Formats: sequence, C-alpha cells, structure tokens
Amino acid sequence: MDVGPSVGAMGNRLQHSTSPYLQQHAENPVDWWEWGTEAFDEARRRDVPVLLSVGYAACHWCHVMAHESFEDQATADYLNEHFVSIKVDREERPDIDAVYMGATQAMTGQGGWPMTVVLDHDGGPFFAGTYFPDQPRHGQPSFRQVLEALVDAWTNRGDDVRRVAGQLRDHLQATASLAGGAVDAEAISAAVDLLADEFDERSAGFGGAPKFPPSMLMPFLLRHAQRVGTSPGTSGARARTMATRTLTAMASGGIHDQLGGGFARYSVDSGWVVPHFEKMLYDNALLLTAYAEWSLTADGVELGAEVVRGIAEFLLNELQTDEGGFASALDADSDGAEGTFYVWTRAQLDEVLGESDGAWAAELFEVTGSGTFEHGTSTLQRTRAIDDPNRFARVRQRLLDARAKRTRPARDDKVVAAWNGLAISGLVTAGLALDEPEWIDAARGAAELLWRIHLVEADTEARLLRTSRDGAAGAAVGILEDYACVADGFLALAAATADPRWLERAGLLLDTVLARFVAEDGGFHDTADDAETLIARPRDPSDNASPSGHAAAVRALLSHAALTGSGVHRGAAERALAAGAQLIERAPRFAGWSLVSAEELLAGPVEIAVVGRPGHARDALEGAALRRLGARVVVADRSVAGIGLLEGRAEVDGQPAAYVCRGHVCDRPVVDAAEIGLAQS
Repeated sequence: MDVGPSVGAMGNRLQHSTSPYLQQHAENPVDWWEWGTEAFDEARRRDVPVLLSVGYAACHWCHVMAHESFEDQATADYLNEHFVSIKVDREERPDIDAVYMGATQAMTGQGGWPMTVVLDHDGGPFFAGTYFPDQPRHGQPSFRQVLEALVDAWTNRGDDVRRVAGQLRDHLQATASLAGGAVDAEAISAAVDLLADEFDERSAGFGGAPKFPPSMLMPFLLRHAQRVGTSPGTSGARARTMATRTLTAMASGGIHDQLGGGFARYSVDSGWVVPHFEKMLYDNALLLTAYAEWSLTADGVELGAEVVRGIAEFLLNELQTDEGGFASALDADSDGAEGTFYVWTRAQLDEVLGESDGAWAAELFEVTGSGTFEHGTSTLQRTRAIDDPNRFARVRQRLLDARAKRTRPARDDKVVAAWNGLAISGLVTAGLALDEPEWIDAARGAAELLWRIHLVEADTEARLLRTSRDGAAGAAVGILEDYACVADGFLALAAATADPRWLERAGLLLDTVLARFVAEDGGFHDTADDAETLIARPRDPSDNASPSGHAAAVRALLSHAALTGSGVHRGAAERALAAGAQLIERAPRFAGWSLVSAEELLAGPVEIAVVGRPGHARDALEGAALRRLGARVVVADRSVAGIGLLEGRAEVDGQPAAYVCRGHVCDRPVVDAAEIGLAQS
C-alpha cells in the first residue's frame, strides 16, 4: 500500500490554522489534513478511505480521545497507513458538521462530539460514531478495533461500502424539505401545553439528564405570559410558572458560577447540580438576554438582575478579546481534569475563609463532607437566601481571589460572527434593562470588529467570514446564522443608540440573506447558493445549542421591518415562519427562537419610539416601554433620519413623548408612562 510521506517530511498541516482546535492537534503523530479537495484527491491516489474527525476546542471528550488515540504513535501509524485523516473544527465549519452529524444520527440514533465519520472518495459516509476508547469498555469496541474492521470492509466488501454511502447520501438530501402550516394563537397555546407535558416538575427545565439550559424558550414563555395574561388555569399562567421556576433553578444550581458569573454548558444531572464545566459564549449570550428580560418582570426583578450582572461581568472579564470581540469558550479542564478550577472542599473553604466564615459558606453553597462532584469536592450552589449581604460580598471576593491562583481553563479565543452577534444583542438588552451604558459600549466595540474584520464586499454584496483570531479573519465563509445573528445584533444597536449606520449595515446583510439563502418553500438554507458543494445542502430550522439560522433570520427580518416599516422583510419573515410550522407543532422544545418571533407577530409586533430630552420623564417612558417584552424600543433626543420608526417623531408640548405602534400604525403619542398601558401581569 502507498502510505505517503510521513508527518515529519510533510510538515504539520494544522500549525498555521486559525482554529485553536486544529492547533491543539498540530503536534499529533497523525498525519492530519484540513478539509479540502486535496485530502480527497490524496485518498483517491492511495485508494484509502477518509477518516473525518470533528470536534471543538472546549470539548472534554475530544481531549480524552486525542490523548488516548491521536497522541498514541501506534494508533497514528495505523491511521497514516490506512486512511487519509481530516480534522474539522465544528465551530469553524458548522456546515460540514451539520451534514455529517445528520449521517451520524441516522446511523446510530444519537450524536455528539468528538464525531468520527468514515467517508468514500466523494464524501459519502459509510460509518459514523462519536467517542471510541483506546481499549474495549462496557461493550464498546476500541478505536483500533473499529479502524481494523473499516479497513477490512473497504478492502474486501467494497460493494457494501458503496451501497451504504449511497443510501446515506440519498437520506441526507431527502431530509432537506420542510413542511409548512399556520402559526397562529391556537398553535402557540398548543406549544405551551406540549412544553408543560415535558416540564420537569421536580427540578424545573425540560427533559432529564443531561439537562441543557432552555435559553431560547425562556423569552418565548415570558412573552406568552405577558400577551395572554396569567389568570389561573391559562396557558399564560403555565408559561409564567415554567419560566420562573426554570430561571430560578438554573441561577441557584451548580451550572451557574456562583462566584465568577456565567453558566456552564449543561448539567450532567437533572437537578442542575453538576455541570459539564465548559463555558460557551453562545450559552451566556442567550442567557444574558433571557435573564435581562426576566429582570423586567415582577418575578425576576431581583434575582434576574443579579444574574445579569454576573453574566455581563463574565463576558467582559473573561471572554472579551483585545480587539473588542468575544472569545468562543472556556475549556472544562484545567490541570488535566474537569472542573478543578471551580469546585471546593470544606477544608479549602476553611483554609481561605477561616472556620467561622468557612462553615457559613459551606452551608450557603452546599459544600458537603462527601462532596457533590468527584473526589470529595462540591460544586457551588445557592438555594438559600442570603441572610447577610455584606458577609456574602466579602466571602465571595475572598473565594474569587483564592480561585484566581488556580490554573485557569484554556480559552478558545477565536471570534465567531454568529455568537458575537448574540453577545451584542444580549449586552444591549441587558444594558437597557439595568441602565448600564458600559455594556452597550462593549456591544458596539464587538460590532465594529465584525464590520471591520469579518465583512468582505463581493461586488455589491455584503459577505461575511465566519471566524477571526487576533484580528485576522479565517477562511471559512459565513453561514445563515452568521448573517442573521450579526444583523440582529446590529439592529439592537441601532435601536439602543439611534445610530442609523447600524440599521444600514444590518440591511446590507439581510439583502444577502434574501438573495442567497432563501429556499423555494419560503424557508432558508443554511449555506449560500454559491457555497462549497457538500453531499447535501444543510438545512435545519430547529434550535440546538444556539438558534438555528432559519429562526435567527426570521427574528432579524422582523426587527428590520419593525424599525423601517419594510413589507418585504416582514413578508419574508412570515413566509419562513410558516415554512417551519411543523417544528413548532411537533417539537416546540427545539423551536424557541421561532416561537419568540411568532409571539411578537401575534402582538403586532409592538414598536415604541420615545423622543425627548434626557431626564426623569423620558427615563420613565423608556422604562415602561422596555417592560413590554419583545417590543422594538428606540429612544432619541429628536427625530432621526434613516430610522423609520423615529422619523417625524417629536416632543408633545415640550415634553418627552412615546409613540406606541403595531406594524407602524401608531396610537396617539403619550407623555405619561402609565398611559403606555404595559403593566406586567
């Protein structure tokens, strides 16, 4: 067999990648290739299959498999002899990840990372799995056994390989169509009922272990409760209860960093006690929005505001890059083990705080003698009320100072366009809710970075690149979620600052969405019509860890229509929402962002322009407007050309005034905040 040049002779292909994940594998003895035609050409030349390994930098089990197998010389030698091995960062190339995750789920019934897929020379998958151990365990074969079986199949059962690859290719191409329907008040109420059936009455949230933060469902439930009211027995009452209990439980649990702010990726148990400790930008950006909106309600005014401040501090202190953007993630591991940066024993508390404060902190944070995590350590929870706020502040700071001396988790410092768009929206929402202009300034800095580094103008089109690192853009092109989330972030800035430049920039991105991503049924594809051709064009309206591109596009189009009155954008949003209606009907847990848009459409959407000189009267109007969850609120000293909602607006008899509109049809202007009529239920 033609093995090809050794890794040393070739020089490592990953060392100059902009992906931290690929760079983590740059010194592996495996002869890794980046995704591209060159790798498949090499596989054809040698007549060997392609092994595709997909993961991301903060992935714990990716690190485990790398240490066990990809750093092992014997395993690497076998791979180099019998495969062409491709390493892909799922965060940099979500299009590739989406296609082959679909294959993995079709073949195994489940998915996850690391993802291991074996392909023919045309990219057709004929085997898929996730993590494989270095030794057989719990009935699972070792990675080496899997590789040997695949080599045997490739060599001796080529017809079977081609048949499976063809079937999978046909399956992936067939799943690209959507089934439409009506998204009306009845459908929304039915979605709430389905969510109530899946609600965990004991610990809150949805489903069992592992339990993920339902960050996109929370704004929907809050909006629904506000729109329909919360009389006993109504869907609004159920929505309010599910939102309040879930937001409270997550804030109190070990998934929430009780010292440094921010949330871990998910809870490995159903009670929010033990997290998988990696911290992702998208989770925290979405939860920042959810808790900021909750803080505007009677239920969340105190706890919601506290959590918001913690998330915002986490973003600015730990994820903000020198260039003004936000890094993708913090690793789960430090010192070679998961969670060591975050967990405590009773003895450690006593050592830092002394016996008296240590005992008080152990009770408050539920640090037990046997531990709630591993090796006698405990995650920090806070289910009890604080009886001494000054003592709590002192204890928290001392524990933070002590924790800062530990080995910090590694940071994946690439800037992903879509997730920075979510962070911009979250910081703007939080900054307005808690009157923190510094957060809006940080959002503006991230937006300027995206416009300066990620934007590529192709002819007259605004085109985005997905990632950058250290101020240099990567090669991966933007996908739908990048355009939509960045546009929505720009629109949030336009509303918060009354700066029409952000509205114009968002419009350019949405022009590209409407020109390049629209499907025949009115929905959207996840990749542009001129993107790299894969074995299937990815398309999925369901939310996962972050909003689907489809749902994010609907939201951005509605926001643009609200600020400008554009019927083109509103019509495109309504058609796309209808195209994905069956997801709302059948699986509302995975349609949170679409449900948010559906609620806003049923409410109007509501648009509120507040104009007048800064001061108490204008602040009161703005506060009342913001408490209308989902309303597009624009505040300015005077009428602003370039923002339709503000054009022609003026004070009334020299007093600040609010113009409450639905579909740009406005009520008479009011000068008294109570007249806005937006009191919470």
